[in-house]
Amino acid sequence: MSLDPAVAAVRLAVRRSLGQADGDVVVVACSGGADSLALLAAAAFECPRLGRRVVGAVVDHGLQDGSAEHADRVVAQMAALGADETLSARVRVEGTGRGIEAAAREARYAVLEQVAERVGSTTVLLGHTLDDQAETVLLGLARGSGGRSMAGMRPAFDVFRRPLLGITRARTEQACAAEGIEFWRDPHNDDPRFTRSRVRHTVLPMLERELGPGVAETLARTAEQLRPDMEALDDLADLAFLEARVDDGLDVPTLAEQPLAIRSRVVRLAALAAGSPASELFHVHVTALLALVAGDVRGQVQLPGHVTAFRDRTRLGFRPT
Repeated sequence: MSLDPAVAAVRLAVRRSLGQADGDVVVVACSGGADSLALLAAAAFECPRLGRRVVGAVVDHGLQDGSAEHADRVVAQMAALGADETLSARVRVEGTGRGIEAAAREARYAVLEQVAERVGSTTVLLGHTLDDQAETVLLGLARGSGGRSMAGMRPAFDVFRRPLLGITRARTEQACAAEGIEFWRDPHNDDPRFTRSRVRHTVLPMLERELGPGVAETLARTAEQLRPDMEALDDLADLAFLEARVDDGLDVPTLAEQPLAIRSRVVRLAALAAGSPASELFHVHVTALLALVAGDVRGQVQLPGHVTAFRDRTRLGFRPT
């Protein structure tokens, strides 16, 4: 019997991603949804052929009734699908000032990094799909977040890898059906209180109706095309940041030699280095820092994270508020 095309596509994506990763242990983040279960099943198939072990990890955010029981079910399911080791972790999510979605994501990534460290892994696989990428790009456009958000989710960063960014959500559901894997549908994904849910169930279908099919693929392709440009600019900004850095700030004459695209990235890097959190540092803050550098405004700029930026004669400085 021939291999189902959806199963083959997911396995190939995982094989290619693992070919660019190091280490003998692969952690797979699994929520019990179709995307992550298809990912786990593919990893359990591919890893033994590469001499690697699979550790399945489920993160319980505690945001829904019965979440602990659900985590237990996912642990059992991961073991049945061939994970060499399984574990679950409970995290506390506090959405104050950032929103519950962002807070849950931050908590999840933090605990997955801890899991990877504990099991000696440098590779954590995430189940984000092409549809997730399209939603991310659309949200970035709607928020005016600039090129960084329009470039979407990165295929790899730190210990994390996203093998399925070229695979649609429907494809992962087909893969699960072909392998007889029952998957969970997160009710939060259908809850209109959440912005991403409205994009998924209202905005993207409307765009497909009005503009024709393939909008999700086009948005994901836009991210793929933009990402190398954003990464190149970020690399140049890293170098410019090192050149302009003095004491606890930046040398303004050195910074002024850079084009705006680099200058804006450098002041953002300086704010991050001073302790301003990336999740709360927005375009309005970067614009205010640039105005301070240019001398268009005087005084101080208050940044998230209780950081104050100030300008003296030739330096953009930062200090605790």
